[in-house]
Amino acid sequence: MDDTIEDFLQRQNNLITIKYTYSEIKKMTKNFKDKLGEGGCGTVFKGKLQSGHFVAVKMMANSVVNDKEFFSEVATIGRIHHVNVVQLIGFCIKGAKRALIYEYMTNGSLDNYVFSQDGTVILSYKKMFEISLGMARGIDYLHRGCHMKILHFDTKPHNILLDKNFDPRISDFGLAKLYSRDDSVVTLTAARRTMGYMAPELFYKNIGRVSHKADIYSFGMLLMEMAGKMKTLNPFADSLSQIYFPSWIYDQFNEGEDLEIRDATEEDTKMTKKMIVVALWCIEMNPVDRPSMNQVLEMLEGDADLVLMPPKPFLIRFEENKDDEINISPSEALILYGDTIDYIS
Repeated sequence: MDDTIEDFLQRQNNLITIKYTYSEIKKMTKNFKDKLGEGGCGTVFKGKLQSGHFVAVKMMANSVVNDKEFFSEVATIGRIHHVNVVQLIGFCIKGAKRALIYEYMTNGSLDNYVFSQDGTVILSYKKMFEISLGMARGIDYLHRGCHMKILHFDTKPHNILLDKNFDPRISDFGLAKLYSRDDSVVTLTAARRTMGYMAPELFYKNIGRVSHKADIYSFGMLLMEMAGKMKTLNPFADSLSQIYFPSWIYDQFNEGEDLEIRDATEEDTKMTKKMIVVALWCIEMNPVDRPSMNQVLEMLEGDADLVLMPPKPFLIRFEENKDDEINISPSEALILYGDTIDYIS
């Protein structure tokens, strides 16, 4: 079975990854001594190659779902190289064990800075803006710059890694899908997404068909959080305007209210407002109304005064019943946030 899997991976066109043995994985991680993080798909350890370069080694959890994510990640990210996409250096297959070896990102993931705690470095508004540009360029490359169109389907702060200069790298391609560049609509049989960043068409079929615009929605929700430096949804808020930040900020702009940003220069305020307006375009309910990522880049790189306000954000409500089914009413606020749930479409 191992030989069959390795043959499949090695036959993938343009793969630039290296096959490592399990003993090499144990050696580079010093027998898995330094754990960087842990999630549903596996545990990440810090490692060091013989060349002296540090790496992040993700040991996949043992499950059929994560096996599929392992194949997807190697076959997708293993064939591309872009300054704003994390580089997959190699992989390992040993019985039920699966490992992915990435370049090591010194400053961890973006969620540590968007939702910073006491003692965490707080990034400047200018740096947040630069990170948003890098993310947009990375996603645009996935959508238009590769031989195959790559849809990420899981853009969120945890999956944006930052190097020593705080330049962003898109990571975690376990849910990514490859399509012909001529395909405008895609088909999904099953999906595990993070609520709060999921495009509504992924779970509510009447809104529109699934396409690259799902990545645009996720990017918009993340961009909104970066601009506000707060979680988009606050379950302890007393009103819908507080619960759903995009709706609240839209009303602020619509009523001619200026942004009140602590310790921000006039240029900081201008950049932040542009990020928010672009984000509002990205989270339009109907996928057709969202811009493409290259249009997003044009707005972010252009004059803030030329970026027009979109229609007011549409709100969605999730409710879980006793059978764990999802009932969706597209007229109320999105209540749940940050939990990963399995969906079948």
